[in-house]
Order: sequence, then structure tokens, then C-alpha cells
Amino acid sequence: MNWKYIIGEVLLIFIGINLAIWFNDWNASNKTMANKKIAVTKIKEEIQNNLNELQTSRNLNLKIPKAISEYAGFPKNKEGDIEVSSKVMQSFQKEYPDFYVILDSMPIGEDLVLYNGDTQIQLELTALTEIAWETSRNMGIANEFGYECLYDLENMYNIQRLVKKELNKAAEALQSEEIDRLLRVLGFLEQLEEQLETDYKAMLAKIDFCL
Repeated sequence: MNWKYIIGEVLLIFIGINLAIWFNDWNASNKTMANKKIAVTKIKEEIQNNLNELQTSRNLNLKIPKAISEYAGFPKNKEGDIEVSSKVMQSFQKEYPDFYVILDSMPIGEDLVLYNGDTQIQLELTALTEIAWETSRNMGIANEFGYECLYDLENMYNIQRLVKKELNKAAEALQSEEIDRLLRVLGFLEQLEEQLETDYKAMLAKIDFCL
């Protein structure tokens, strides 16, 4: 019996098996890294889009309480018509477009006009998404990000869900014409949106380190 030949064959088989295992591990590792890069890119794009949406709608919604407050401060007659100068009205409508629709106007004195109109509040409902994040979680890719990265992302998206929930409450208050409730919700919403904007920017600055 040729023991050298047998030992050589066993060694070749052993080396072949280990090479195959190493190659499979290497291939799986490369595939995981490629999936992580795609996931990070998509999540990053999603956060940037959400940030843009948030900033746009937030700037518009922040004007609602201010418009209501300024409108309430205008002098009015018994019928509720506004008595201000044309300059004041022009400035108000420039700052808060579409809030007050003038139906009729009539001069009532030196540089004083009586305005009859209707108010309308346009609430911006932000289209915040979490498709990329949920897809990464459902595919198990997010589990490769590491604890700190996962914690920050989950916390950020939780605040995003709270923002959407409060926006729905604001829409309900507006629909039922509960102005005091609308103002309370918008006050709380402002705090949440400020925190979410901060979290978005912080996550964009460090998400590449999730790889």
C-alpha cells in the first residue's frame, strides 16, 4: 500500500474542501458588502428626500399660527369685516399668500379700507417615506449595520412616524374647524419636526460609517 499517495490524496481533498469553504465565505462576504452598500445608498437618498420635504412643508406650516395671530389682531366691524389700510393688507397677503381671500373692499376713510373676505388654511402634509429602511430590515441587510447605527436609524424613523401621526391630527383638527386644537398640535409638531430635521442631518453625516 502506497501511504504517501494516500496521504497526498487526503491532503489534496482537505485543501480542496477548505478552499471551497473559503471561496464560499469570501463570495458571501462580498455579496453582503454589496447589499449593504446598496442599502446605505438607498437609505441615504430616502433621508435626503425626506429632509427636503420636511423643510419645505415645515416652513409653510410654521406660518399658519402667525397668520392666525395677525389676522385676529386686525380691527374689525360688527360683521367681522377687516378695517385696515391697503398697505397693511398688501403686506399681510404677501407674507401669507392665500390665507385671506378678499371678496369685496370699500374705502371708509383716509388710507383706511373695509375688507370683506374669507380665511382659508392650507396645511402641508409631508410625504415622508421609509421604504428603503423597511426593505433593508425585511431583507435582513440592516442587521449588518451594527448596534449604534441600527439604534440611530430606528430612533430617527420612530420620530418620523410621530411627525406623520401629529400631521394627521392637525389635518383632523383643521377638517373639523377646531382652530385651538390645530394650534396646539402645530406647536407640538414644531418641536418634533425640529428634532427630526436635526436627526436627518446627523444621520446623513455618519451613515456611510454603517458599512
